[in-house]
Amino acid sequence: MPRALITACKSLATRRLAMLLLLVTAADPGRPSTRLMAASDNDGSAKETPAQSATLKPASATSPDIPFTEYDLESERILLELANEARAQAGAPPLKLDGGLSQAARAHASAMFAARQLSHQLDGEPSVPQRLAAATRAQLDQEGENVALDFDAEKGHEHLMLSAPHRANLLNAAYNVVGMAVVRSGDRLYIVQDFGHALPIYSTAEWKDRIAAALLQARRQAKQPALGRRDSLVRDSPVKDLPSADDVACSMAQADRFGTAPVQQLAQHYTVLTYTSLHPETLPGNAALLVASHNLRSFSIGACYARTTTYPAGVYWVVLSLD
Repeated sequence: MPRALITACKSLATRRLAMLLLLVTAADPGRPSTRLMAASDNDGSAKETPAQSATLKPASATSPDIPFTEYDLESERILLELANEARAQAGAPPLKLDGGLSQAARAHASAMFAARQLSHQLDGEPSVPQRLAAATRAQLDQEGENVALDFDAEKGHEHLMLSAPHRANLLNAAYNVVGMAVVRSGDRLYIVQDFGHALPIYSTAEWKDRIAAALLQARRQAKQPALGRRDSLVRDSPVKDLPSADDVACSMAQADRFGTAPVQQLAQHYTVLTYTSLHPETLPGNAALLVASHNLRSFSIGACYARTTTYPAGVYWVVLSLD
């Protein structure tokens, strides 16, 4: 029985996972048939796409200094070159190779090789967002993954591009970083491509400054006067020592929920808005009317970054107290 080329893909946004059913066929020592079998629809159905010839000329690229053992660096380099060539033709920005994502991709490719199967989550493995978040220093708000079994990098890229969901990952203009991994087993290549959209990295102080700027901009748009910004939450009240705004935010991060005791304590003295975000320049939708109130005089911001069960890739927990 001829071998069938096997591919599978996953496209992920924050807290949105699309699980796909994989179709894996048996193999013999012969060369692959001219078929591509790929998981494509959310219902788990597999579709066949006739293989087509393609002439692709690699462009130049450089791999970062990532430790390796059995990994095929040349095939990884070719896959990155071909991916960026295809993205340039589609008008998408190039992908930058991320060392952490490459480590995650290589670990997963090795796991697939050991299990002799393709999957986005093998038994005992964390989910894709958890795997990528644990490996990279980049702060991601979108992730995606292609996995494939093929016989050389050029054909692997060609077959991925012939499959609609895999092509969508490769050409997704939102992605700006990638990890490439190829584990060779004889004449077969286990291929993993881990994609992500890496956000700018700010310090907590910079994060709060950007939130403050967004809040004051909302006040201007509402034709209301600017508010004073408080650095602490101590005020004349029966409770003499209120927690700092950052402590309140971190209480939510540690509990992985909003309604913590420090939040409730703070809400006894201030109007409080709590939310999670990866984009400090954007206030939550329900903030507009609250921030525009003509009764406000001052505000304070608390922020705390954490990776939690709900947000495995990490998120900022934010508390706004308004007076």
